Amino acid sequence: MITGLADVLTRIQEIQSRFPGMAHSSSANGANFAALMASTTGSSNSSSAGDAVVTAASNYLGVPYLFGGTNPASGLDCSALVQRTYSDLGYQLPRVASDQARAGVPVASLADAQPGDLVAFGNPVDHIGIYVGNGKMIDAAHPGTSVRIENIVDSPTAIRRIVPNASQGVSPGFAALAAGLGLSSSSTGTSGLGSQTGASAFSSLFDSASTRYGLPDGLLSAVAKAESNFNPNATSSAGALGMMQIMPGTAKSLGVNPLDPAQAIDGAARMLSSGIKHFGSVQLALAAYNAGSSAVKKYGGIPPYPETQNYVKKVMGYMGETE
Repeated sequence: MITGLADVLTRIQEIQSRFPGMAHSSSANGANFAALMASTTGSSNSSSAGDAVVTAASNYLGVPYLFGGTNPASGLDCSALVQRTYSDLGYQLPRVASDQARAGVPVASLADAQPGDLVAFGNPVDHIGIYVGNGKMIDAAHPGTSVRIENIVDSPTAIRRIVPNASQGVSPGFAALAAGLGLSSSSTGTSGLGSQTGASAFSSLFDSASTRYGLPDGLLSAVAKAESNFNPNATSSAGALGMMQIMPGTAKSLGVNPLDPAQAIDGAARMLSSGIKHFGSVQLALAAYNAGSSAVKKYGGIPPYPETQNYVKKVMGYMGETE
């Protein structure tokens, strides 16, 4: 059992010895992580991927804290540490802590947390770190400190899992990572999303976002079906990305990664909620989602574009409703 800081440091050294390609270096990459995941397939050690995250984060121990800092040569802030760690493993997280705290899937409590999980604090979130185990995290806390391992003394307001867990299968966030690295659901050693089809794979994300933004039941699922048939990696000829087919510029304004299902669903939910409030109906909000708010305003209703009119009918049909 790990009982103190010295034991945690010993544990990190042990992990690093298992993954020598990542030890004492910030050059770990997606290919290394892919090899790691393939090598640990079927292993009883379900935390191997999480251990790799801790190893990658430990490469930055001692880097000074710098507000807004993104270069370890000069300093990092808390969210930059998290972003760089996961980037080293081939997965792109958002830049700011509040958006990172919506990535992946939720973990119920600190008692359920595993190494590599994100632990976020504040309401709204203003600090984030990477869970090491035994109630400790790696973080960049505040001016005058450096990246370090410290006790978690306040209850996290959010705990998010990006990497898979043997009992849960593959998280939506990790599914996008695995696809990007060329890993299939079978190569992760779990059934994960590969054993689920359609809305069932993302039902908890649809439900939580619908509740959070006051959307009608089934709307987000219907939009995802119409846009991409629930494909997190879809790309349109126009450049729209992800399950919810969000354009890169729109994704940037929303502060989301459109290829991360959790973030994409949250961004789409915000857009639809805003559209319903502005235009007064689900149909007009869908028209704005498809053709843009300016087109709905210009025509005073659903624009006379066959694509948009068919889109609204299709989504409403998927919801089991009529015009």
